[in-house]
Amino acid sequence: MHANFSDEELLKLTRTGDEIAFVTLYRRRQGGIYRFALRMSGSESVAEDVTQEVFLHLVRDNGKFDSTRGSFQSYLFGIARNQVLRRLERERPYLSLASSEDEDDSFSIEGLIVPGDLLGDLTRRETIESVRQTVLALPAHYREVVVLCDLHEMSYQEAAEILDCAIGTIRSRLHRARAILVERLQSLNSESVADVSTTQTATPVFSESFV
Repeated sequence: MHANFSDEELLKLTRTGDEIAFVTLYRRRQGGIYRFALRMSGSESVAEDVTQEVFLHLVRDNGKFDSTRGSFQSYLFGIARNQVLRRLERERPYLSLASSEDEDDSFSIEGLIVPGDLLGDLTRRETIESVRQTVLALPAHYREVVVLCDLHEMSYQEAAEILDCAIGTIRSRLHRARAILVERLQSLNSESVADVSTTQTATPVFSESFV
């Protein structure tokens, strides 16, 4: 029965001590929060910690969620964003890139506005890793709009609610972030093509021995 309840209804029941409501809400929203934190931080351990903190905060927030200010999803992602930024500020020098083989945690490049043949010479795995690293290298205020709008496919309105800024700010940041991504991915692609060309024209080792 709980599965048919809205997020807001589950939240109200959770605050009354209904454990089934909490578990239902957690299962419904945990995956998205985890992937957001992972894509923002590049660290599975940080993503796990942030996800846990988000739902702990939810239990003890004492009614701070206000549906007139945005959706419940935006509220959750806003909490996650604040948690991630705190962790990045404190631990960024020590974070390593995630290397999860889980396809659900890989970056989708379909939403990014890049030339169709930009990454044609790379394998799919290399492409995903290139995008992963390039997104993680963006400044946080550009990275978060790419993660929300391109990777989570949220609207400008939803992203604006999460980041507590104007829709125009989302548009301008996303435009700039995409431009930076294209520039850096083009640079990576050029380096890859150059490496392939060098390898193909180089004299093979031991060639004289096998003539």
